Amino acid sequence: MKINHSDYKILVVDDVMTNILLLQVLLDKEGFNVITANNGEIAIDIITKEIPDLILLDVNMPNMDGFEVIKEIKKYSLYREIPVIFLTAINDIDSIVKGFKMGVSDYITKPFNKEELMARIIHQLSLLTAKRIIIKRTHVLKKTILDRDKMYSVIAHDLRSPMASMKIIMNSIMNDADKTKMDPAMYELLNMANKTTEDIFSLLDNLLKWTKFQIGKQVVIPQNIDLVLISKGIVDVFSNVASLKNIKIEFDSEIKYANVYTDIDMVKSCVRNLLSNAIKFSYEGGIVKVRLQESDDSYILSVTDNGCGISEANQQKLLNVNTHYTSYGTAQEEGSGLGLLLTMEFVNKNNGKLWFESKEGKGSTFFISLPKEEDHTTATLNP
Repeated sequence: MKINHSDYKILVVDDVMTNILLLQVLLDKEGFNVITANNGEIAIDIITKEIPDLILLDVNMPNMDGFEVIKEIKKYSLYREIPVIFLTAINDIDSIVKGFKMGVSDYITKPFNKEELMARIIHQLSLLTAKRIIIKRTHVLKKTILDRDKMYSVIAHDLRSPMASMKIIMNSIMNDADKTKMDPAMYELLNMANKTTEDIFSLLDNLLKWTKFQIGKQVVIPQNIDLVLISKGIVDVFSNVASLKNIKIEFDSEIKYANVYTDIDMVKSCVRNLLSNAIKFSYEGGIVKVRLQESDDSYILSVTDNGCGISEANQQKLLNVNTHYTSYGTAQEEGSGLGLLLTMEFVNKNNGKLWFESKEGKGSTFFISLPKEEDHTTATLNP
Protein backbone atom coordinates (compact mmCIF):
# COMPACT_ATOMS: atom_id res chain seq x y z
CA MET A 1 0.00 0.00 0.00
CA LYS A 2 1.45 3.39 -1.03
CA ILE A 3 1.52 5.89 1.80
CA ASN A 4 2.28 9.61 1.99
CA HIS A 5 5.17 9.93 4.46
CA SER A 6 4.28 13.49 5.40
CA ASP A 7 0.95 12.27 6.82
CA TYR A 8 2.68 10.31 9.58
CA LYS A 9 4.27 11.34 12.87
CA ILE A 10 7.03 9.12 14.28
CA LEU A 11 8.31 9.33 17.87
CA VAL A 12 11.95 8.35 18.39
CA VAL A 13 12.84 7.37 21.98
CA ASP A 14 16.51 6.73 22.88
CA ASP A 15 18.76 7.83 25.71
CA VAL A 16 21.77 8.14 23.36
CA MET A 17 21.69 11.50 21.56
CA THR A 18 23.76 10.17 18.65
CA ASN A 19 21.11 7.54 17.89
CA ILE A 20 18.33 10.14 18.09
CA LEU A 21 20.10 12.50 15.68
CA LEU A 22 20.89 9.68 13.25
CA LEU A 23 17.28 8.45 13.19
CA GLN A 24 15.96 12.00 12.91
CA VAL A 25 18.13 12.71 9.87
CA LEU A 26 17.14 9.45 8.16
CA LEU A 27 13.43 9.97 8.79
CA ASP A 28 13.49 13.66 7.87
CA LYS A 29 14.99 12.78 4.49
CA GLU A 30 12.14 10.34 3.90
CA GLY A 31 9.60 13.08 4.59
CA PHE A 32 8.25 11.84 7.94
CA ASN A 33 7.30 14.17 10.79
CA VAL A 34 9.71 13.37 13.62
CA ILE A 35 9.48 14.04 17.35
CA THR A 36 12.05 12.83 19.86
CA ALA A 37 12.46 11.93 23.54
CA ASN A 38 15.64 10.95 25.39
CA ASN A 39 13.94 9.03 28.22
CA GLY A 40 10.79 7.07 29.02
CA GLU A 41 9.08 9.75 31.12
CA ILE A 42 9.32 12.36 28.36
CA ALA A 43 8.16 9.77 25.83
CA ILE A 44 4.98 9.06 27.83
CA ASP A 45 4.26 12.79 28.10
CA ILE A 46 4.72 13.28 24.34
CA ILE A 47 2.57 10.24 23.51
CA THR A 48 -0.35 11.59 25.56
CA LYS A 49 -0.12 15.02 23.90
CA GLU A 50 0.94 14.23 20.32
CA ILE A 51 -0.41 10.67 19.79
CA PRO A 52 2.21 9.59 17.22
CA ASP A 53 1.44 7.14 14.42
CA LEU A 54 4.50 4.99 15.19
CA ILE A 55 7.10 4.72 17.97
CA LEU A 56 10.76 3.73 17.60
CA LEU A 57 11.61 2.71 21.17
CA ASP A 58 14.97 1.86 22.69
CA VAL A 59 14.83 -1.03 25.12
CA ASN A 60 17.70 -0.20 27.49
CA MET A 61 17.22 3.23 29.07
CA PRO A 62 17.88 4.40 32.64
CA ASN A 63 15.02 5.01 35.13
CA MET A 64 12.21 3.96 32.78
CA ASP A 65 13.17 1.36 30.16
CA GLY A 66 11.33 0.40 26.99
CA PHE A 67 9.32 -2.36 28.70
CA GLU A 68 7.93 0.08 31.25
CA VAL A 69 6.99 2.53 28.48
CA ILE A 70 5.15 -0.26 26.61
CA LYS A 71 3.36 -1.34 29.78
CA GLU A 72 2.19 2.21 30.44
CA ILE A 73 0.86 2.99 26.96
CA LYS A 74 -0.89 -0.38 26.68
CA LYS A 75 -3.08 0.61 29.62
CA TYR A 76 -5.04 3.07 27.49
CA SER A 77 -7.14 2.17 24.46
CA LEU A 78 -6.30 5.50 22.79
CA TYR A 79 -2.59 4.58 22.56
CA ARG A 80 -2.83 0.77 22.59
CA GLU A 81 -2.96 0.42 18.81
CA ILE A 82 0.10 2.61 18.09
CA PRO A 83 2.67 0.32 16.43
CA VAL A 84 5.96 0.10 18.33
CA ILE A 85 9.29 -0.98 16.85
CA PHE A 86 11.86 -1.97 19.46
CA LEU A 87 15.46 -0.84 19.06
CA THR A 88 17.66 -3.57 20.54
CA ALA A 89 21.24 -4.84 20.71
CA ILE A 90 22.08 -7.34 17.98
CA ASN A 91 21.99 -10.44 20.23
CA ASP A 92 19.31 -9.37 22.71
CA ILE A 93 16.88 -12.21 21.90
CA ASP A 94 15.29 -12.19 25.36
CA SER A 95 14.24 -8.55 24.98
CA ILE A 96 12.79 -9.23 21.53
CA VAL A 97 10.69 -12.17 22.80
CA LYS A 98 9.54 -10.26 25.88
CA GLY A 99 8.65 -7.26 23.70
CA PHE A 100 6.48 -9.33 21.35
CA LYS A 101 4.65 -10.80 24.34
CA MET A 102 3.91 -7.26 25.56
CA GLY A 103 2.53 -6.17 22.20
CA VAL A 104 5.51 -4.79 20.31
CA SER A 105 4.88 -4.81 16.55
CA ASP A 106 8.44 -5.33 15.30
CA TYR A 107 12.09 -4.82 16.18
CA ILE A 108 15.32 -3.65 14.58
CA THR A 109 18.85 -4.17 15.83
CA LYS A 110 21.60 -1.66 16.35
CA PRO A 111 23.55 -0.52 14.39
CA PHE A 112 20.77 0.41 11.96
CA ASN A 113 20.60 -0.57 8.33
CA LYS A 114 18.75 2.24 6.54
CA GLU A 115 16.94 0.02 4.00
CA GLU A 116 15.80 -2.45 6.64
CA LEU A 117 14.70 0.35 8.97
CA MET A 118 12.61 2.04 6.29
CA ALA A 119 11.11 -1.25 5.12
CA ARG A 120 9.96 -2.12 8.62
CA ILE A 121 8.60 1.37 9.28
CA ILE A 122 6.70 1.52 5.98
CA HIS A 123 5.34 -2.00 6.57
CA GLN A 124 3.94 -1.05 9.99
CA LEU A 125 2.48 2.22 8.71
CA SER A 126 0.87 0.40 5.77
CA LEU A 127 -0.79 -2.01 8.20
CA LEU A 128 -1.90 0.92 10.34
CA THR A 129 -3.34 2.72 7.30
CA ALA A 130 -5.22 -0.38 6.16
CA LYS A 131 -6.64 -0.84 9.66
CA ARG A 132 -7.79 2.78 9.80
CA ILE A 133 -9.47 2.45 6.42
CA ILE A 134 -11.28 -0.70 7.56
CA ILE A 135 -12.43 0.96 10.80
CA LYS A 136 -13.64 4.05 8.94
CA ARG A 137 -15.51 2.02 6.33
CA THR A 138 -16.99 -0.18 9.04
CA HIS A 139 -18.36 2.90 10.83
CA VAL A 140 -19.78 4.21 7.55
CA LEU A 141 -21.31 0.82 6.76
CA LYS A 142 -22.87 0.52 10.22
CA LYS A 143 -24.37 4.00 9.89
CA THR A 144 -25.67 3.18 6.42
CA ILE A 145 -27.27 -0.03 7.67
CA LEU A 146 -28.79 1.77 10.66
CA ASP A 147 -30.16 4.55 8.42
CA ARG A 148 -31.54 1.95 6.02
CA ASP A 149 -33.24 0.00 8.81
CA LYS A 150 -34.74 3.20 10.20
CA MET A 151 -36.01 4.12 6.74
CA TYR A 152 -37.55 0.66 6.29
CA SER A 153 -39.15 0.95 9.70
CA VAL A 154 -40.65 4.37 8.95
CA ILE A 155 -41.91 3.26 5.53
CA ALA A 156 -43.43 0.06 6.89
CA HIS A 157 -44.98 1.83 9.88
CA ASP A 158 -46.51 4.67 7.83
CA LEU A 159 -47.90 2.33 5.17
CA ARG A 160 -49.13 -0.42 7.48
CA SER A 161 -52.20 1.39 8.83
CA PRO A 162 -53.67 2.47 5.45
CA MET A 163 -52.91 -0.98 4.01
CA ALA A 164 -54.66 -2.61 6.97
CA SER A 165 -57.75 -0.52 6.20
CA MET A 166 -57.50 -1.41 2.52
CA LYS A 167 -57.19 -5.09 3.41
CA ILE A 168 -60.36 -4.99 5.52
CA ILE A 169 -62.25 -3.19 2.74
CA MET A 170 -61.12 -5.65 0.07
CA ASN A 171 -61.94 -8.64 2.30
CA SER A 172 -65.43 -7.24 2.88
CA ILE A 173 -66.00 -6.65 -0.84
CA MET A 174 -64.91 -10.18 -1.71
CA ASN A 175 -67.05 -11.72 1.05
CA ASP A 176 -70.13 -9.87 -0.25
CA ALA A 177 -69.38 -10.41 -3.93
CA ASP A 178 -71.64 -12.88 -5.72
CA LYS A 179 -69.57 -14.58 -8.38
CA THR A 180 -72.67 -15.75 -10.27
CA LYS A 181 -73.95 -12.19 -10.71
CA MET A 182 -70.68 -10.56 -11.73
CA ASP A 183 -68.78 -10.35 -14.94
CA PRO A 184 -66.09 -13.11 -14.68
CA ALA A 185 -63.30 -10.72 -15.68
CA MET A 186 -64.36 -8.18 -13.04
CA TYR A 187 -64.59 -10.85 -10.37
CA GLU A 188 -61.10 -12.06 -11.25
CA LEU A 189 -59.77 -8.50 -11.02
CA LEU A 190 -61.33 -8.06 -7.58
CA ASN A 191 -59.92 -11.39 -6.49
CA MET A 192 -56.47 -10.39 -7.74
CA ALA A 193 -56.67 -7.02 -5.99
CA ASN A 194 -57.66 -8.72 -2.75
CA LYS A 195 -54.75 -11.15 -2.94
CA THR A 196 -52.33 -8.32 -3.73
CA THR A 197 -53.58 -6.32 -0.76
CA GLU A 198 -53.09 -9.32 1.52
CA ASP A 199 -49.55 -9.86 0.21
CA ILE A 200 -48.56 -6.20 0.59
CA PHE A 201 -49.94 -6.00 4.11
CA SER A 202 -48.11 -9.19 5.08
CA LEU A 203 -44.87 -7.85 3.58
CA LEU A 204 -45.17 -4.51 5.41
CA ASP A 205 -45.98 -6.24 8.69
CA ASN A 206 -42.96 -8.56 8.38
CA LEU A 207 -40.71 -5.71 7.25
CA LEU A 208 -41.69 -3.57 10.23
CA LYS A 209 -41.05 -6.41 12.68
CA TRP A 210 -37.82 -7.44 10.97
CA THR A 211 -36.32 -3.94 11.08
CA LYS A 212 -37.35 -3.49 14.70
CA PHE A 213 -35.67 -6.81 15.46
CA GLN A 214 -32.47 -5.80 13.63
CA ILE A 215 -32.12 -2.47 15.42
CA GLY A 216 -32.93 -3.97 18.81
CA LYS A 217 -36.39 -2.46 19.28
CA GLN A 218 -38.34 -5.72 19.03
CA VAL A 219 -38.40 -6.61 22.73
CA VAL A 220 -39.71 -9.94 24.01
CA ILE A 221 -42.59 -9.39 26.45
CA PRO A 222 -43.63 -12.83 27.72
CA GLN A 223 -46.98 -13.59 29.32
CA ASN A 224 -49.22 -16.59 29.95
CA ILE A 225 -51.22 -17.46 26.84
CA ASP A 226 -53.29 -20.40 25.66
CA LEU A 227 -51.69 -21.66 22.43
CA VAL A 228 -54.88 -23.57 21.54
CA LEU A 229 -57.02 -20.43 21.75
CA ILE A 230 -54.49 -18.31 19.84
CA SER A 231 -54.02 -20.87 17.06
CA LYS A 232 -57.75 -21.49 16.64
CA GLY A 233 -58.41 -17.75 16.33
CA ILE A 234 -55.76 -17.29 13.64
CA VAL A 235 -57.07 -20.31 11.72
CA ASP A 236 -60.55 -18.76 11.72
CA VAL A 237 -59.18 -15.51 10.27
CA PHE A 238 -57.06 -17.25 7.63
CA SER A 239 -59.93 -19.50 6.54
CA ASN A 240 -61.35 -16.50 4.69
CA VAL A 241 -57.98 -15.86 3.03
CA ALA A 242 -57.64 -19.54 2.08
CA SER A 243 -61.15 -19.64 0.61
CA LEU A 244 -60.04 -17.19 -2.09
CA LYS A 245 -57.84 -20.01 -3.39
CA ASN A 246 -60.52 -22.61 -2.64
CA ILE A 247 -58.32 -24.06 0.10
CA LYS A 248 -59.71 -25.49 3.33
CA ILE A 249 -57.94 -25.15 6.70
CA GLU A 250 -58.53 -27.90 9.25
CA PHE A 251 -57.69 -27.38 12.91
CA ASP A 252 -57.09 -30.32 15.22
CA SER A 253 -55.87 -30.29 18.81
CA GLU A 254 -55.32 -33.33 20.99
CA ILE A 255 -55.31 -31.03 24.00
CA LYS A 256 -57.92 -28.56 25.24
CA TYR A 257 -55.48 -26.11 26.78
CA ALA A 258 -51.80 -25.32 26.18
CA ASN A 259 -50.32 -22.79 28.58
CA VAL A 260 -47.07 -21.21 27.40
CA TYR A 261 -45.17 -18.23 28.76
CA THR A 262 -44.23 -16.33 25.63
CA ASP A 263 -44.62 -13.11 23.64
CA ILE A 264 -48.15 -13.20 22.22
CA ASP A 265 -47.46 -10.89 19.27
CA MET A 266 -44.41 -12.89 18.21
CA VAL A 267 -46.28 -16.20 18.45
CA LYS A 268 -49.19 -14.81 16.45
CA SER A 269 -46.77 -13.58 13.80
CA CYS A 270 -45.16 -17.03 13.61
CA VAL A 271 -48.45 -18.87 13.18
CA ARG A 272 -49.68 -16.34 10.61
CA ASN A 273 -46.49 -16.67 8.57
CA LEU A 274 -46.65 -20.46 8.55
CA LEU A 275 -50.31 -20.43 7.51
CA SER A 276 -49.66 -17.81 4.85
CA ASN A 277 -46.84 -19.92 3.39
CA ALA A 278 -48.94 -23.09 3.51
CA ILE A 279 -51.71 -21.36 1.52
CA LYS A 280 -49.19 -19.84 -0.88
CA PHE A 281 -47.58 -23.19 -1.72
CA SER A 282 -50.81 -25.22 -1.80
CA TYR A 283 -52.68 -25.92 -5.01
CA GLU A 284 -56.21 -24.63 -5.50
CA GLY A 285 -58.68 -26.92 -3.79
CA GLY A 286 -56.07 -28.24 -1.35
CA ILE A 287 -56.18 -28.73 2.41
CA VAL A 288 -53.99 -27.16 5.09
CA LYS A 289 -53.92 -28.94 8.44
CA VAL A 290 -53.04 -27.19 11.70
CA ARG A 291 -52.41 -29.50 14.64
CA LEU A 292 -51.46 -29.04 18.29
CA GLN A 293 -49.73 -31.84 20.19
CA GLU A 294 -48.13 -32.27 23.59
CA SER A 295 -44.70 -33.66 24.44
CA ASP A 296 -43.04 -34.12 27.82
CA ASP A 297 -41.75 -30.57 28.12
CA SER A 298 -43.35 -28.61 25.26
CA TYR A 299 -46.33 -28.02 23.02
CA ILE A 300 -45.87 -28.57 19.30
CA LEU A 301 -47.80 -26.70 16.62
CA SER A 302 -47.59 -28.10 13.11
CA VAL A 303 -48.86 -26.67 9.82
CA THR A 304 -49.13 -29.19 6.98
CA ASP A 305 -49.97 -28.64 3.33
CA ASN A 306 -50.25 -31.07 0.43
CA GLY A 307 -48.79 -28.57 -2.03
CA CYS A 308 -45.70 -28.39 -4.20
CA GLY A 309 -43.15 -29.23 -1.49
CA ILE A 310 -39.48 -28.23 -1.43
CA SER A 311 -36.60 -29.88 -3.28
CA GLU A 312 -33.72 -31.29 -1.24
CA ALA A 313 -31.36 -28.66 -2.67
CA ASN A 314 -33.62 -25.78 -1.65
CA GLN A 315 -34.27 -27.26 1.79
CA GLN A 316 -30.64 -26.47 2.65
CA LYS A 317 -31.26 -22.79 1.84
CA LEU A 318 -34.60 -22.35 3.57
CA LEU A 319 -33.70 -21.44 7.17
CA ASN A 320 -30.38 -19.85 6.26
CA VAL A 321 -30.11 -16.07 6.73
CA ASN A 322 -27.19 -15.90 4.29
CA THR A 323 -29.09 -17.44 1.36
CA HIS A 324 -32.38 -15.60 2.01
CA TYR A 325 -34.24 -18.15 -0.12
CA THR A 326 -37.68 -17.40 -1.59
CA SER A 327 -39.78 -18.73 -4.44
CA TYR A 328 -43.12 -18.26 -6.21
CA GLY A 329 -46.29 -19.90 -4.91
CA THR A 330 -48.46 -22.32 -6.86
CA ALA A 331 -50.46 -19.38 -8.28
CA GLN A 332 -47.26 -17.39 -8.94
CA GLU A 333 -47.60 -15.49 -5.65
CA GLU A 334 -44.47 -13.53 -4.87
CA GLY A 335 -42.74 -13.49 -1.50
CA SER A 336 -39.91 -11.68 0.25
CA GLY A 337 -38.58 -14.64 2.22
CA LEU A 338 -38.74 -12.52 5.38
CA GLY A 339 -41.68 -14.35 6.93
CA LEU A 340 -39.91 -17.63 7.62
CA LEU A 341 -36.68 -15.95 8.78
CA LEU A 342 -38.71 -13.75 11.11
CA THR A 343 -40.52 -16.82 12.42
CA MET A 344 -37.21 -18.53 13.13
CA GLU A 345 -35.91 -15.46 15.02
CA PHE A 346 -39.09 -15.09 17.07
CA VAL A 347 -39.27 -18.78 17.96
CA ASN A 348 -35.63 -18.74 19.09
CA LYS A 349 -36.23 -15.60 21.15
CA ASN A 350 -39.02 -17.41 22.98
CA ASN A 351 -36.87 -20.48 23.78
CA GLY A 352 -38.63 -22.58 21.17
CA LYS A 353 -37.61 -24.53 18.07
CA LEU A 354 -38.58 -24.36 14.39
CA TRP A 355 -38.06 -27.20 11.95
CA PHE A 356 -39.72 -28.70 8.89
CA GLU A 357 -40.20 -31.82 6.79
CA SER A 358 -40.86 -31.63 3.08
CA LYS A 359 -40.97 -33.75 -0.04
CA GLU A 360 -41.08 -32.25 -3.48
CA GLY A 361 -44.49 -32.75 -5.10
CA LYS A 362 -46.03 -34.02 -1.85
CA GLY A 363 -46.12 -31.01 0.47
CA SER A 364 -44.48 -29.70 3.63
CA THR A 365 -44.98 -29.65 7.39
CA PHE A 366 -43.52 -26.90 9.56
CA PHE A 367 -43.25 -27.39 13.31
CA ILE A 368 -42.98 -24.92 16.18
CA SER A 369 -42.30 -26.15 19.71
CA LEU A 370 -42.68 -23.89 22.73
CA PRO A 371 -41.77 -24.92 26.29
CA LYS A 372 -44.55 -25.61 28.76
CA GLU A 373 -45.16 -23.04 31.44
CA GLU A 374 -45.16 -24.45 34.98
CA ASP A 375 -47.67 -21.86 36.16
CA HIS A 376 -50.95 -23.05 34.59
CA THR A 377 -52.75 -19.75 35.17
CA THR A 378 -55.84 -19.53 33.01
CA ALA A 379 -55.06 -17.43 29.93
CA THR A 380 -57.86 -15.27 28.67
CA LEU A 381 -56.03 -13.45 25.88
CA ASN A 382 -57.92 -13.44 22.60
CA PRO A 383 -56.21 -13.81 19.20
